[in-house]
Order: sequence, then C-alpha cells, then structure tokens
Amino acid sequence: MGDDRLLLRIANDVAELSRVAETVDVYCDETGIPTDVAFKINVVLEELLMNTISYGFTDGKPHEIAVTIDRHDETVTIEIDDDGVAFDPLQAPPPDLDAPIEERQIGGLGIHFVKTMMDTVEYRRADGRNHMTLTKRIVPDAD
Repeated sequence: MGDDRLLLRIANDVAELSRVAETVDVYCDETGIPTDVAFKINVVLEELLMNTISYGFTDGKPHEIAVTIDRHDETVTIEIDDDGVAFDPLQAPPPDLDAPIEERQIGGLGIHFVKTMMDTVEYRRADGRNHMTLTKRIVPDAD
C-alpha cells in the first residue's frame, strides 16, 4: 500500500501516547488528510490506547501494541492490535447523556466519542489478540 501506510509499534506505556500523536500528525500532513480528520484520529487513538494500556495488561510485563493507519482515496483505516485481556468496547452500554451529571455512571463516554467520530468501528478477538478496525471518510478541506 506504499507510502500511504503508517505502522507504529508502541510499548504498553502511557508515555508512548505523545509519540503516537506527533507521528500521526506528521503522517496526516504528509498524506493530505485534513486537520479535522487528523484531530479525530488522534482523539480516538488516545482514548483506545489509554484504555488498552491502563486496563488491558494485568501481568505487569512489557507488551507491544501495533497501530496501522492506511490512507485510501476517500477513507482512512485505523487498526489497533494487541495481546491484552479480551475486551470488546462495542459491548459497553451507551452512556445516558440525558441524565444529570451527578447521576451518570463513570465510564463509557470515551467509546461514545470513538463511535461518533469514526464512520465504522469493528472489534474481533482472534488468536488471543484484540483487533479494532476503524474507518473515517475523508472530506477534503474547502479551501
């Protein structure tokens, strides 16, 4: 898929998130992905990677998380692959956005943002690994 693919391999360490954001910004700029789409990609990656790093590894050992971003003509595909604890974020109940803040349950808002910022979000568990695939349509800047 040529120069339009980015592959990042990161450790299960929160310190890696700034490197991911910087690398994604450069990739999006170089491949002509509009800044609003780049912003959404970074928000989604930060949410999903933070959750994976924080809750996905219970053994205290180092692990590797693979992030692939692939630019196609009018879409961007993002894949996250890890060997953490099985967790399908799509099965989490949606947050009650109409409830008063003091009555809302903690959690669930991040995956809500992921679902609303991306066009498709898919999860599968295979061979002891979590696989998330997200897509976002690209609408060119109106400059």
